[in-house]
Amino acid sequence: MDSIPSVNRRNFLVVGSLATAATALQLTGGLATIPNRANADTLPAPSDIQFDVGAFCAPPQTMEGIIMAMPPVHTIHLTAQLLRRPNQLDQIELTRVLSALESAYPWGAAGLVTFVSYGLPYFQRLDQSVVTANMPRLSSDPTRFVLEEAMPSGSDVFPGGRTSKMRYNVSVNIEHNDMLFMLRSDNADHLQDAVNFLSGQNSLAGQPVRAPRFGGLLEFTSSRAMFVQQGLPRSVADQDSLPYNWLVNPDSPMWMGFFDQHTNGAGPPQICTFAGNSSAHLTSAVAGDYFDNGAIQHLSHNIIDMLQWFNMLSETAPPGADGTYEERVQYMFHAPAINPGNDDQFTNGGGPAILQNENRGPLYAEQTAQGIGIGVGNDDDPTEPRVGHLSALQRSSRAADGTPIHIRMDGPGYDNMDVPDGSVQPKLQFTIFVPTSDFFLTMRANAAAADLMHKYNMAQEDNGLERFITATRRQNYLNPPRRHRAFPLVEIGG
Repeated sequence: MDSIPSVNRRNFLVVGSLATAATALQLTGGLATIPNRANADTLPAPSDIQFDVGAFCAPPQTMEGIIMAMPPVHTIHLTAQLLRRPNQLDQIELTRVLSALESAYPWGAAGLVTFVSYGLPYFQRLDQSVVTANMPRLSSDPTRFVLEEAMPSGSDVFPGGRTSKMRYNVSVNIEHNDMLFMLRSDNADHLQDAVNFLSGQNSLAGQPVRAPRFGGLLEFTSSRAMFVQQGLPRSVADQDSLPYNWLVNPDSPMWMGFFDQHTNGAGPPQICTFAGNSSAHLTSAVAGDYFDNGAIQHLSHNIIDMLQWFNMLSETAPPGADGTYEERVQYMFHAPAINPGNDDQFTNGGGPAILQNENRGPLYAEQTAQGIGIGVGNDDDPTEPRVGHLSALQRSSRAADGTPIHIRMDGPGYDNMDVPDGSVQPKLQFTIFVPTSDFFLTMRANAAAADLMHKYNMAQEDNGLERFITATRRQNYLNPPRRHRAFPLVEIGG
């Protein structure tokens, strides 16, 4: 076989931009186990909805009577900026690159799953008449497109805002990337190999494959790794002797101690697309349109203040009364507490990680913000106002028939990105697929519940999860149908 000449890596990569994800994979990959998944030859062809990957992961599992769907263990988000306008040769090359990845590693959690999305800067490079003719619009306001840039949430830190955080008082950065690659696999080695290939390595899965040749088209701007596996956050905390390691629930796949992989907490993929389904259709798109099976993907990077979560005033201080399991379960889900926890409210999380994701409707958050229902079955003041994160989210996250209009693909991270002192800290790498940017903006504002806090004079410490999490980066992307995932619109004059 002919040898493949090396490629100038600087045509594709800003040196060092992939280091964050690579380091995070090294910190966590060795602690994870590789699940048993279906064989590639028994799986269907990939869906035209890029994020419709349920069939390529493990079948949903019933855990203590609750159905959970566990995603690929490892995910890497790679953001990139274009250095020029892409052309049809670039489109052909990206199609080849994506096909090479999927030939080396079969599509699925056991192999590799790859999504590609595009930010507003990408579409601003194209012929605007082509973009205008093909970009779906809001059903509620046809003058607006489905893709609009992200905005700071009311609970984010930003100039002129009212929010400050206890430890990580970092202003949110609204990013301006052209592209987002999302790579997912149970095997951390598969992801590292894929990243090496994208950055200039002339091989995949040990076989010679020509690296991407884009002629100076793009450069990567950031990389972010996340992991989702039962007990993995606790393993990381133990490995690094984190001061709160004994408080982290050893059964949870998430840093904050609870499962959030409930199947009833996510909608069917079609409801999240621009074309929608019978439960919700929020855009002008219909089946057959260029972007029909596309969606909006929001990506944010978040630092979690785990010391504050457990009400620890310092790394050596004991957890306080505001960090009991009974308090934390109210911040995460609903008030009053849906589970009282153990007699020991702290050790190993202080209570079960697996709890029901109950839909209590769009009005429940405002009800508890007034203190209605608080105190039932516990010792809290029955007039104390309080809002749980799930209660606040449900103010606008579901269709009239109760179907969620979103699919979240978030998970824990562990790195030093955007941490003021450069230390490695627990992260929430958050991404979600929704039909419009406006829908997410409303849902994010409702989840923050700043309006309820001010309306009913509710203390910040009684409002969900907002004070524990600092969003340092946000951006909205358009996730096109799979058939148009390689530089959309270029082939028709875009």
